[in-house]
Amino acid sequence: MSAPSAERSVELDIGGMTCASCAARIEKKLNRIDGVTATVNFATEKARVDFPDSVTPDELIEKVVDAGYTAHVHTSTDSTGPEQGSAPSPAAQLRQRLLVSAALAIPVIAMAMIPALQFRNWQWLSLTLATPVVFWGGAAFHRAAWVNARHATATMDTLISLGTLAAYLWSAYALFFGDAGMAGMKHGFSFAVERGGSASNIYLEVAAGVIVFILAGRYFETRAKERAGSALRALLELGAKDVAVVRDGVESRIPVGELRVGEHFRVRPGEKVATDGVVVDGNSALDMSMLTGESMPVEVGPGDQVVGATVNAGGMLTVRATRIGADTQLAQMAALVEQAQNGKAPVQRLADRVAGVFVPIVIAISVATLGFWLGTGVSVATAFGAAVAVLIIACPCALGLATPTALLVGTGRGAQLGILIKGPQVLESTRRIDTVVLDKTGTVTTGKMTLAQVVPAEGVDEEELLAVAAAVEHGSEHPVARAVVAGAAERGVTTQTVQQFVSHGGKGVQGMVGDRAVVIGRAELLEDWAVTVPEPLARAKAEAESAGQTAILVAWDRAARGVLVIADAVKPTSAEAIADMRALGLTPVLLTGDNAATARTVAQRVGIDEVIAEVLPSDKLDVVKQLQDRGQVVAMVGDGVNDAAALAQADLGLAMGTGTDVAIEAGDITLVRGDLRTVGTAIRLSRATLRTIKGNLFWAFGYNVAALPLAAAGLLNPMLAGAAMALSSIFVVTNSLRLRTFR
Repeated sequence: MSAPSAERSVELDIGGMTCASCAARIEKKLNRIDGVTATVNFATEKARVDFPDSVTPDELIEKVVDAGYTAHVHTSTDSTGPEQGSAPSPAAQLRQRLLVSAALAIPVIAMAMIPALQFRNWQWLSLTLATPVVFWGGAAFHRAAWVNARHATATMDTLISLGTLAAYLWSAYALFFGDAGMAGMKHGFSFAVERGGSASNIYLEVAAGVIVFILAGRYFETRAKERAGSALRALLELGAKDVAVVRDGVESRIPVGELRVGEHFRVRPGEKVATDGVVVDGNSALDMSMLTGESMPVEVGPGDQVVGATVNAGGMLTVRATRIGADTQLAQMAALVEQAQNGKAPVQRLADRVAGVFVPIVIAISVATLGFWLGTGVSVATAFGAAVAVLIIACPCALGLATPTALLVGTGRGAQLGILIKGPQVLESTRRIDTVVLDKTGTVTTGKMTLAQVVPAEGVDEEELLAVAAAVEHGSEHPVARAVVAGAAERGVTTQTVQQFVSHGGKGVQGMVGDRAVVIGRAELLEDWAVTVPEPLARAKAEAESAGQTAILVAWDRAARGVLVIADAVKPTSAEAIADMRALGLTPVLLTGDNAATARTVAQRVGIDEVIAEVLPSDKLDVVKQLQDRGQVVAMVGDGVNDAAALAQADLGLAMGTGTDVAIEAGDITLVRGDLRTVGTAIRLSRATLRTIKGNLFWAFGYNVAALPLAAAGLLNPMLAGAAMALSSIFVVTNSLRLRTFR
């Protein structure tokens, strides 16, 4: 028995698609290959294909070409848009075709609608002007319809081509073989199809007008799609183009693509950080706003991580490159956004299926309409007008654009705000969420030990106490020691140098500061030195420990001099974020492995009522399951490796971008900033995008359902049907573009 083929995936750029039914057709063709799973997105003009080793990308491309379209394997450079000197964009080409066609068609429409303009032999001028519009302006529609016919399929282009050619050919017949070509012929205009028309009726304004309206719709769609994708292109273009690398002590500027992991490079004030790395020398403030949306610069120094594309707003830095190219945070963000834009929400799959069968049904309705009206004894022209109106009004363009354009704009806007939505299915989850489980450390709190309080003994100066303690703790690498040293630096306290430093593992430290013999640590260490702790200091220590904080005693010259309280500080924005979640109708739950006292203290400070404490990392998954078993729809917010399983189990996983790669991989939404307030923003944006999709689909479905009977009943002039069809697509795209202004 042979081993199963390994799965691979490829992204194809598809050319020649004009509507959702084209995408459905390509998808169907690709999925017929054994082992292939393909998703084709009309708005992004891309296909995401998973395929076994037994299939090659060339075979996939060949299948797309056989269907009448073009395809090539997508490369990262394709996303950055047209380069200088390259061919004009699709929107620019459409604009040129639209302007020429409109200039020719406007006189044709005006003469047909306004009898006063119908001079002697005006109809022959109409034919002259309408001919290039139909055959040059509408060439793309006729070409696509011909390709479809050769493959025994039909798309929106089939409807447009059939409708406009039928109107043009009928008019030519009426002019050359009927009464319409006679000098002095007059022709009224009605918003409905005229009853009792004959071979003296011409529909040149319909043929030319429909082409112009649909070209206009296509132009605005294409321009909107280019604008919708601008967020992703802007993201890709944020990176630095060159870098000042230091090799063998010599600095030289090279293209950023030539930089290697482990090399050192310099970043001067005002320059962009070339790639992800670690600061090895210098101190500065980095403007992270382009990546995170956060306006406040972030202070960095030796040992701190920096992200490529951020701007150095302060002093010069020397950085060691840790990640380059596709591994950088910027590249991964862009990949996540593009992946989400190329996916499909469940609601879009339904729309695609409808669009795929819609065109043949419409052609059948059009033929039935023609037959019905001919059977009632009306003129051929009237029956023909109603049939053409059915063909033109029913184009399912808006249906195909409803979901992908909203998704394109919504995920792009999210990227600008530092919110990366992994896929369209995530949007459905945000609507149902009612409970948010928050990991404490690194999510609600900073995850770093900080000096929370300094309690001096009677008669001891607070600054002196901290200066002596920080001097001794300088000799230790313990997190508590680092918190004391950092707390002294933040308060501007000047410290001396420690002599004869000794560390007592697990108990504390000692050393000489000037002529003082200093001891810092637990009460047991002070007892070893025969130091008695006075009642006020013992009470302060007990109160801190009952609140889940760490308290250390400071003594010198055989007397206790004070207590230093160390705690994991609550992020300053956490309380505001919790209030925002409650405003969204969500119930916050604090989940932590810390002791219950610490957890309750943090929960009270930020406004959380439900606390689940002393949970082992392996049990976090079970807590999420238990909440789900109670009927709650759970979002989980975390940042550590131990949160990954719970993030994956939750109905919606939100990973802090400041956390581990494992947690980010497990989450559905990545919050680039470590700010908990972005949880509310992410849920609001997701819900707004989902609302836009549903509004678009309602309009697209409702429009076709309402307009088809009107057209079949002869109550809609074919030219107005074309205008209405184009306007429906423009409405859907502009409605989606409103998400660009989401705040």
